[in-house]
Amino acid sequence: MENPGAVIVISSHVVRGSVGNRAAVFALETLGFPVWALPTVVLPWHPGHGPSTRLTFSEAEFENAIDDLLRARWVGEVKAVLTGYFGNPQQPKAVAKLVRALKERDPNILYVCDPVMGDLGGLYIPQAIAETIRDELIPLANVATPNRYELAWLAGSALDSNSAIMEASLALGPSRMLVTSAVPMMAGGTGNLYLTGTHALLAEHRLIDNPPNGLGDLLSALFLARLMTGTEEERALQLATASVYEILARTAKRGSDELTLETDAQSLISPMAMVQMRRLVHPLQRVRR
Repeated sequence: MENPGAVIVISSHVVRGSVGNRAAVFALETLGFPVWALPTVVLPWHPGHGPSTRLTFSEAEFENAIDDLLRARWVGEVKAVLTGYFGNPQQPKAVAKLVRALKERDPNILYVCDPVMGDLGGLYIPQAIAETIRDELIPLANVATPNRYELAWLAGSALDSNSAIMEASLALGPSRMLVTSAVPMMAGGTGNLYLTGTHALLAEHRLIDNPPNGLGDLLSALFLARLMTGTEEERALQLATASVYEILARTAKRGSDELTLETDAQSLISPMAMVQMRRLVHPLQRVRR
């Protein structure tokens, strides 16, 4: 792959572990992409492991760093932006300025927004941050990658079926939506549902209990990488899902409390895990009928 273009990745950073920027940067660099990594917060480890001191940046310092990126003499290298966890409501606003400026320079810039805000139990970030992601970043995204529960919050309704997920995705706005934790069609499974103006695709695999954190960060980065190489969307979904599942399965077999990316880098490049791909009836096709 010649001159793949750099990716700006903006999310949390942990000293130990494979979540946030640690997962996304490793995946993108393994697949050959230069990465500009900007942390939003720094923690010793994921708070789910226990007390974890939160190192933060002032709003002014973070915005100054964003301005530095825009003034950088290498800014022409950047071909994509990936965002995840934010530490305060001002950060998404600063990133929105970055994305708009980059798109003005190059309309082909690809922006993937992973709205890291909650899970089955509801929001785990302050509502003000979630609202800013919804209002400032989702409208700019070429691809959004929420889990089902984040999409439910964004849409303001429970999403108990894949039809409801697809309707909410279309209503929310980004032209491409990849929803994790979709409603499985296979027994004992879980799925990633991808919706565009023409495709409704479900990639399923076996559910593994008590997974480590970082799966969403990893999937977003891998899907972005596959799109940037020109991989057809269905194949990109299959490869990204297979990589995540394969690494998850191997991590679980080792009994590790963090994704073992460094050991399983080959799974990022050429996954062998089987993924069940299904084409679903697109909501717009139902309307036409």
